[in-house]
Amino acid sequence: MKKTLGNIYLTLVLIFMYAPIATLMILSFNASKSRSHFGGFTLGWYIGLLENEEVMAAFRTTLVLAFLSAVIATVLGTAACTGMVFMKKRSRSIIMGITNIPMLNADIVTGVSLMLLFIACRATMGFTTVLLAHISFNIPYVILSVMPRYRELKMSTYEAALDLGATPVYAFFKVVIPDLMGAILSGFLMSFTMSLDDFIITHFTQGPGFDTLSTKIYSEVKKGINPEIYALSTIMFLTILVLLFLVNYRPGSKRPDGEIHVRTRKEVVVSSGKRGTV
Repeated sequence: MKKTLGNIYLTLVLIFMYAPIATLMILSFNASKSRSHFGGFTLGWYIGLLENEEVMAAFRTTLVLAFLSAVIATVLGTAACTGMVFMKKRSRSIIMGITNIPMLNADIVTGVSLMLLFIACRATMGFTTVLLAHISFNIPYVILSVMPRYRELKMSTYEAALDLGATPVYAFFKVVIPDLMGAILSGFLMSFTMSLDDFIITHFTQGPGFDTLSTKIYSEVKKGINPEIYALSTIMFLTILVLLFLVNYRPGSKRPDGEIHVRTRKEVVVSSGKRGTV
């Protein structure tokens, strides 16, 4: 009985969350502009969206912005994790608490704070300010993704590479980074998704004439709801959905016989180009 009630409750929650999105997706294929009457199936709104130069320019800007902010945040976040690993436990806990603040802080507070900072620095609002803002709120997500994996690493493999003659930098990139790659990729995809989806912080840090998809949709909706916005929102939702599946997908490295293959310390060191006995 409890299991049945739990399934019913879960179903109702999912319907409540996704019914509006499903309605929007259906309307994006509606030949009629009416929201209460379905005039037949059409792809006209998607074709019109592709022919809309302003929207496509905002789309390209959004992709470039999301990619750059995700790459820079991933590099800085991974470097921060590397530094925190060698800190004392108390200092590491304090730094982790500080990095969690941007994720817990309200977006509107972060957006207004960054806007005031850029104004105080007399920075010209535009692509650069939005990029810096996105990097600032993406770094904590990278740290949150990479740090748990860092704690699970066996540093004995890294030390073995050093004993066999590898330099610290060479051993780091050939031994440590490959073990962290799954977490780093997850942090990158999460950062890309957050940047792609952000509106509030972008709204406060953008300049005149600069638009991302989220801000463009907001400005278009104020003029009146165009079915092309339904099509654009559907594409954004599906894109983020695919990215989230990729973030949570953890393929295992398997041998041809189906068994999971875990490289030994000797295999790791030898594959790095430094031969020896461990």
